Amino acid sequence: MSKVKVIGAGLAGVEAAWSLAERGIEVELFEMKPKKFSPAHHMETFAELVCSNSLKAKRLESATGLLKEEMRRLGSLCMQCADSCAVPAGGALAVDRDRFSLMVTEKINAHPLITVVNEEVTEFPEGNVIIAAGPLASEKLSESISALCGTGLFFFDAAAPIVTAESVDDEFSFSASRYDRGGEDDYINCPMNKEEYEAFHEALVNAESAELHSFDRRKDVYEGCMPIEVLASRGKDAIRFGPMKPVGLRDPKTGHRPWAVLQLRKENKNGTLYNLVGFQTNLKFPEQKRVFSMIPALHNAEFVRYGVMHRNTYIDSPRLLSGDFSFKTRENLFFAGQITGVEGYMESAASGIMAGINMARRLSGKETIVLPEETMIGALSRYISDESVENFQPMGANFGVLPPIEPKIRDKKERYLALATRGIESLENIIKSKEV
Repeated sequence: MSKVKVIGAGLAGVEAAWSLAERGIEVELFEMKPKKFSPAHHMETFAELVCSNSLKAKRLESATGLLKEEMRRLGSLCMQCADSCAVPAGGALAVDRDRFSLMVTEKINAHPLITVVNEEVTEFPEGNVIIAAGPLASEKLSESISALCGTGLFFFDAAAPIVTAESVDDEFSFSASRYDRGGEDDYINCPMNKEEYEAFHEALVNAESAELHSFDRRKDVYEGCMPIEVLASRGKDAIRFGPMKPVGLRDPKTGHRPWAVLQLRKENKNGTLYNLVGFQTNLKFPEQKRVFSMIPALHNAEFVRYGVMHRNTYIDSPRLLSGDFSFKTRENLFFAGQITGVEGYMESAASGIMAGINMARRLSGKETIVLPEETMIGALSRYISDESVENFQPMGANFGVLPPIEPKIRDKKERYLALATRGIESLENIIKSKEV
């Protein structure tokens, strides 16, 4: 059977290599360390955790807990090592990062079907390839990826928060497009009167911003990516004449044009997630929750993704990748990790598992597979390949990407447990059918 080249030995790369090797396929795993390091990496070992040592919540009735349990059931190398290297962290799964990285490296090096090649890959190799180079791919490899994709890579200076549709208060919002253009529910509009807006503006310009890493700082912040707090600092009406302009909108509850309006735009085809239009931000996460919840329609908003400002290299996956993580115009090429638009340690690792499984299936003459949408991995796979997502942003595990439970369960804990239970049952049916 043909050999597979996996580029990058981060979380996604080691999972892809492990999934392939465990299915009897020979792998060459390319990693430029220790010959060359990115600005964020310092250890010579694989699967280096460059930020927090926390892999987030352990409990099954959490989105990240469900994701990790799905990974365990799919034979995840990272979960084997994480469970062995866990340190006390309350309800979170945190690891001794040195032991974790070393254990992953030892298992990869010990596998008879994996050969590690310590070289920087600057151009796409021929044959069967999985690109798992991460958000800090080397400059030359990034250029090669950009040339392949045609549209270039995304380097978002600032991205907007995303909330669940069901957490937006209908009493303080209305659906409409400006001047009634397009469908009525193209946008959810969150109006504010003058007093509400001025209080919000005051809080926004005085909120605390997050500190940027040196490799995240950029001087060329485009106007289109201007953080909302920076724009607001230009004057009291700057955002009211910008992303919060009320022109062309009339609140049906009052019959008048609001003083200011935040518009929410669908983030996915199912309409379960909405993006805060024009609200790219670099505020600290607690500050985003505090300040943006001052908008009446968002007083109980559930933020599934906070705004961020950092270098985050990823491809335009909805146009380029299928749900199985394969490149649409080259069937023997797969992508995995944050470069696909999944966000987070375990999300990246999970995409590596699926890229490896699907490459193995393709080499065995089988059809590739996308896990059911009720699973967290399946939902994320569909999100990154959803062509209806026009303004693509990276996404981590959250219950908003899953199809809702019907009839709706009002208690959040009960609803999350039901979603997790449904997801595991759905995955187990696939495992029993020996599809994965």
